[in-house]
Amino acid sequence: MLRRRRARVTLVPTTAMVLAAGLGTRMRPLTDDRPKALVEVGGKALIDHVLDRLAAVGVRRAVVNVHAFADKLEAHLRSRRDLEIIISDERDRLLETAGGLKRARHLFGDTPILVANIDSVWTDDAALSRLIAAWEPARMDDLLLTIPKDHALGFHGPGDFAIDGDGVLLHRGDLADAPLAYMGVHMINPSIIDRFPSEPHGMFGHWMGFAAQGRLHGVVADGVWMHVGDPAARDAAQARLMAAR
Repeated sequence: MLRRRRARVTLVPTTAMVLAAGLGTRMRPLTDDRPKALVEVGGKALIDHVLDRLAAVGVRRAVVNVHAFADKLEAHLRSRRDLEIIISDERDRLLETAGGLKRARHLFGDTPILVANIDSVWTDDAALSRLIAAWEPARMDDLLLTIPKDHALGFHGPGDFAIDGDGVLLHRGDLADAPLAYMGVHMINPSIIDRFPSEPHGMFGHWMGFAAQGRLHGVVADGVWMHVGDPAARDAAQARLMAAR
């Protein structure tokens, strides 16, 4: 008897977490009077670049964590009408990436969410759609958006990952180099966050645990990724965006 393989249904996340609570020290003096999220590139605040991308793929609720210049960021976010913005307040204590997710866990519900940094700008309009389409919870605990290092602007590191034919990510470990850079966006099931400790900590240790079990996966984007981490990178990203107009 011939069995037909059941088509996989793409589940589009309606909730995202936007990580905007950082101090932005490397972006000074641009962050002397504002949070990094409100630094403009190409005439638009960094956080609006990210929120526009999320809204375009169907996200309707964005949880945004705040710390430095929190009042200014909240006032700016009140102008958004296309998304419900929910504030996760970290004025009392910076919790880093994974700690911030843990504090906001009760705001996510139980379906997969997108998590995005605010210092990433990219040109591949289909990148998030392909990330969402690649999500398979039976095979993965976390799904990261990556890009070849030679397609990155403002990124000067040795690279983060290699990827195999099944989309499994392999961290460079002790190697001097890796071909792919993490673009600052990933997709995760909130139930995984339930296991995180509540103290400040980042995602890297969790990713290495997922990778050890073959459950850290990735999608490789096209186009150009701009890591806007300091004033020089901001200027380079601005020049790239203006040249494309």
